[in-house]
Amino acid sequence: MIAGCLALNSSFEPLTMVPLRRALRLVIDGKAEVVEADLDALVRSERLAYPRPLVIRLTKFIHVPRRFRRQVTNTFLFARDDYTCQYCGRANSALRQRESLTRDHVVPLSRGGLNVWTNVVTACSGCNTRKADRLPEEIGMHPKHAPVEPHFVHLSWAVRRLTPAQAKYIRMFYGAGMLEQLEALEQLPARAMARGTSGY
Repeated sequence: MIAGCLALNSSFEPLTMVPLRRALRLVIDGKAEVVEADLDALVRSERLAYPRPLVIRLTKFIHVPRRFRRQVTNTFLFARDDYTCQYCGRANSALRQRESLTRDHVVPLSRGGLNVWTNVVTACSGCNTRKADRLPEEIGMHPKHAPVEPHFVHLSWAVRRLTPAQAKYIRMFYGAGMLEQLEALEQLPARAMARGTSGY
């Protein structure tokens, strides 16, 4: 089942994924219109039935600041880092029973670091405990990949598949190359699982 609906600005530029309930509320309130819908799947209330919206378009243009920041959440952080510890390289599936993935601040909060995309990485609980409140150079633990702020499209794909109707608008605004990157991301969980079961 599709977990969300792609919201477009009034200019048809993709903005973000929104939950189905939020999409319906925007449409009912006249703040958005349905652009693409699944006609075979109806959403019913006591008196009404709507085709399930896949893509909605806001009726008024929303100015999005160039440096808009998406909040750091563990769900998106782990997806960005391929569900893999950025210190020891173990995938989530390779962790021992009492271990788990955690958020590590490369520059610890206690040392002036911030809770921003460029300062957080996925770390297994063992590595996070070992690093503690030290800087990478103090303990010789450096992330395998420099932390960066991910594009919302990558995050949306990482936590839920885009439908062909939604992908059409990603292609229109970001090009076919973006869709190729997304298709590569789709293969990441399978590769992480393979690494975890093969003992790497």
